[in-house]
Amino acid sequence: MDTLFVGQKIIQLNEVASTNTYAINLLKDVKVLEGSVIIADKQSNGRGQRGNLWLAEPSMNLTFSCILFPSFLNASNHFYLSKITALALYDALTEIMKDSQHDIKIKWPNDILVNNKKIAGVLIENNFRAAQVQQAVIGIGLNVNQENFGELKATSLKACCTKTFSLKEVLAIVCKHLETWYLKLRNANGYSVVDGAYLNSLYLLNEWEHYAADGQVFKARISGVDDSGKLVVEMENNSLKKFDVKEIVFP
Repeated sequence: MDTLFVGQKIIQLNEVASTNTYAINLLKDVKVLEGSVIIADKQSNGRGQRGNLWLAEPSMNLTFSCILFPSFLNASNHFYLSKITALALYDALTEIMKDSQHDIKIKWPNDILVNNKKIAGVLIENNFRAAQVQQAVIGIGLNVNQENFGELKATSLKACCTKTFSLKEVLAIVCKHLETWYLKLRNANGYSVVDGAYLNSLYLLNEWEHYAADGQVFKARISGVDDSGKLVVEMENNSLKKFDVKEIVFP
């Protein structure tokens, strides 16, 4: 593992309900090194955003959680952890698929799309103390060698590149980029660097599309993401509206 701390300690599990839940319970019981990774061959109750299930074939994909202690981060800015995790996955996939042409985008808040199909998702659970982010458990699901997704609009590295990948090697690349973006966030100008990169990679940025919210369909374009992580869209009358996760339906 070509990192300073992310992924230097790995806890390998055959099966667990959720690596995030395992990590959260672990933090209650023992002193854990920052950057520790909990990875499972199979999750029986893997979780996604807002209680959605994350379904993955056993031993075919990466399902893991990384423990960080970002006490430098104000609680009000916790969404930056979502941003850097999405950017880490974006850069990791760009590196892995460098020999082929694929359209990689970050779909707000932190899904990763390749050719308009979901390849990765993120679930971050934080513990706050004195208005700071004391602990963060960053859960990542990345489709690697799975090929059949039924009716889901999903894809994998193997489906995109027509070859089988080493889960260990893919994990190492993701950990490398996660550490890089985490350290960038800690720098004095970290917020602006992260903001710029995140927007540059954002799915449907500045593109007029039809969305749905509160049972209404409307035409709008994504103009950005505010500091709290809400999606900012420009309406046809030039007004701006903000939406939280699951308050807006993408086309």
